[in-house]
Amino acid sequence: MKDERQWRDDVLRRLERLADQKANDAVKLAFLTEERMEEIDQMDLRALTELKRHGNGAVEIRLVDKVQALEKLCEIARKGGDGAEHFFRALESSARNRAGEQAAEREEVG
Repeated sequence: MKDERQWRDDVLRRLERLADQKANDAVKLAFLTEERMEEIDQMDLRALTELKRHGNGAVEIRLVDKVQALEKLCEIARKGGDGAEHFFRALESSARNRAGEQAAEREEVG
């Protein structure tokens, strides 16, 4: 189990990466053809939170909010270690909830 300092360091490292993440590969993915799908494994898609392709050719891309990531970094830095663990646990919980919602949506469609 991670101690408080390890939680804090892990959260800070992840937030720093998100705040500095480029969207280049997410944009490339939006226009990737089926013949080039093997390129996905080499793409850095950490900035991507959602991608939708519509039948009419329109593409929607949602990216990580860099300002929000920077604000959280500042908040954690001000609070110290206890804020980092709480934030990271909330982030994990949110990700699990979102994954469950997506699985339920797939079951409804399928």
